[in-house]
Amino acid sequence: MEYMALLLFIFVFVFLLLGYPVAMTLAGTALGFALLGDYTGTFDSAFLQALPNRLYGIMTNQTLIAVPLFVFMGVMLEKSRVAEKLLETMASLFGPLPGGIAISVTLVGMLLAASTGIVGATVVTMGLLSLPTMLKHGYDTKIATGIICATGTLGQIIPPSIVLVLLGDVLSSAYQQAQLDQGIFSPETLSVGDLFIGALIPGLLLVALYLFYLLTVSFVNPSAMPAIAASERQISRQQIIKNVLTSLMPPVLLIIAVLGSIIGGFATPTEAASVGAFGAIMIALQQKQLNLDILKQVTQETTRVTSMVFLIFIGASIFSLVFRGFGGDELVQDFLTALPGGVFTAVFVVMLVMFLLGFVLDFIEITFVVVPIVGPILLAMDVNPIWLGIMIAINLQTSFLTPPFGFALFYLRGVAPASITTMQIYKGVAPFIIIQLLALAMIAYWPALSTWLPAKIN
Repeated sequence: MEYMALLLFIFVFVFLLLGYPVAMTLAGTALGFALLGDYTGTFDSAFLQALPNRLYGIMTNQTLIAVPLFVFMGVMLEKSRVAEKLLETMASLFGPLPGGIAISVTLVGMLLAASTGIVGATVVTMGLLSLPTMLKHGYDTKIATGIICATGTLGQIIPPSIVLVLLGDVLSSAYQQAQLDQGIFSPETLSVGDLFIGALIPGLLLVALYLFYLLTVSFVNPSAMPAIAASERQISRQQIIKNVLTSLMPPVLLIIAVLGSIIGGFATPTEAASVGAFGAIMIALQQKQLNLDILKQVTQETTRVTSMVFLIFIGASIFSLVFRGFGGDELVQDFLTALPGGVFTAVFVVMLVMFLLGFVLDFIEITFVVVPIVGPILLAMDVNPIWLGIMIAINLQTSFLTPPFGFALFYLRGVAPASITTMQIYKGVAPFIIIQLLALAMIAYWPALSTWLPAKIN
């Protein structure tokens, strides 16, 4: 029976590689195997009786209401040209310095990551806006493409991230299941807010490491990242101050309001997401970038993304139910617990598998399919759930940046000029992959980087 679970996983993976829709593949393949298992006597169809309760649980999950609200916030800020104005403002501040535009791209990417949380949108936006500017001012192509891809993936880890919302909800269920399996019938809870707080220091650490690398390159090789010539800086100090107040402050205040309300305990992530959505509308009005056409586009995009997320969630719920019915969770548990080296080896193997899956699957599929299977097993080994969530997020972020299949590379390739080769993009991201692996190793060695702040606040 356990080998049926393995065959189910393999068939799902094959169908996904063939290009079939993720949600339909997960649900359809699982139901097909359930029918086959019922016919051969290897699957108890009573497992499927739990399906209505699972779907109703998804529909009534208060935490997941944050998903459409955060998506709306990000798309509204994208349509209101916040990124373009932020980049202009930052370039005027840091442009006179060697590497100034790259520093600007990093800081704007950080703000966009905190505002949108959508990797593809950030990479495409920054590629269209900043890549031509950097190339025009003589930047090394590899550095220009590398920093855009790297900052574009910050949306995986910097809160309020949609990745962390989904991951927090799935890990919360896995954490409760792990405690129940251990005989703890008053389980501790894990909230999305805990994961947000835990991600703050790792996210800022990554940004600091990026900036340190850029400053080092600009010092060692200034010609690779030249400053903007004085003749091209046709802007007064008064205008720079005005740009900071009108372009930089509104999104920064919005991020502070959203995260501050969660960290301060004034609002749940769902309530804070509604503040973010309303704030994004106010910023669009302030930038004079809101009309009925833009509102229609934002609403349609929000509906499309949200529908995709929830449809995959439903498909993944059916898959995990059938997978568990075939004894797949026991098979995975036996494999991980039998590995030499204990918890370290088990976590390393899971991270390696997720890293490889990140080449072909999006974070939504990995979060909904893989984490419910391995999460309870690892958490039952006394792995801290916040630390595990941050490790998974940065691991997937690194996977999306790694050649030859990294999603961020494909997004940038789609908007980059034909003069830039794919190999130049690959070489450009290499230093940032090393930086992210360094950050991952630091968090693995010093778990307090992700667990200290939540413990201090709670």
